[in-house]
Amino acid sequence: QDAGNHTLLSEFILSGLSSRPELQHLLFFTVCFVYSMTLIGNLLICMATAHPTLHTPMYFFLRVLSVLDISTASVVVPKMLVSTLSEDRSISYLGCVTQLYCVVFLASTEWYLLAAMAYDRYVAVCRPLRYPAIMSTRACLSMVLLSCCSGQVVSVVQTAWVFTLPFCGPRSINYFFCDIPPLVLLSCADTSRYERQLISATVLVIFTPFCLILLSYTCIISSILRISSAESRHKTFSTCSSHLTVVTLYCASGTLIYLQPKSSDSQEAKKILALIYTTVIPTLNPLIYSLRNKEVKEVLVRGMAVLMKK
Repeated sequence: QDAGNHTLLSEFILSGLSSRPELQHLLFFTVCFVYSMTLIGNLLICMATAHPTLHTPMYFFLRVLSVLDISTASVVVPKMLVSTLSEDRSISYLGCVTQLYCVVFLASTEWYLLAAMAYDRYVAVCRPLRYPAIMSTRACLSMVLLSCCSGQVVSVVQTAWVFTLPFCGPRSINYFFCDIPPLVLLSCADTSRYERQLISATVLVIFTPFCLILLSYTCIISSILRISSAESRHKTFSTCSSHLTVVTLYCASGTLIYLQPKSSDSQEAKKILALIYTTVIPTLNPLIYSLRNKEVKEVLVRGMAVLMKK
């Protein structure tokens, strides 16, 4: 087949998490359980942070983060669950385009949002007297909107670039959803230029926010060390450490997936990292934030108590 045949392509075949038939039911129930925990945990965070006592910028950003986590998992997991138990693992060309666009948009937006959350913590710790003025409702909404717009630009560019590549030969994607690295492997053209562009995009989307986050937390830690009260130092650092934990998980998995897009030798490892990125981390986020946050835990406990009385 020549490169021109890619215009006739109507669908791709997803290989899934594993090709071993004896593992399919175990994988289905495991992923289904994790996905359920993602939905329940993040919905609880959304409800808890909507409480009047938690109407602060930090909890507003946390609520947006939970919405993004639910969306990311929902774009990937339902199709994966259907494919796990079905002999038909095909995904239409348009479906693949849509899935890639959504995954890149949500992941990029989340990174910029994490940077906004770090800035919020910086202002709260280092500029407490000016915090209400700097982190106004308008400023918070603007940061979220800017994060979404930035994610939109990145997603449109990356999706358009990937699907201008010629796909010929096997249509099987050694992955459980449509993502950039496995799609690049299917191309029969020289993708070196695109790989360089993807590395540049990875630096822009991951490392630029990561550097801003590190800068924010360098200032934060410096301020924390100057706090005389040990209890106050512990409380401030505990709030910030939750955010740092999430950032570390995202950075480690994201960079390992996208810095070598055409490395077929590590494709199985990339599947595991992608599963962590799209399924496991969205489940961990509510646990990290709620279990380490006294205010969120109190609201959730009060809410459960009210439900039990009814």
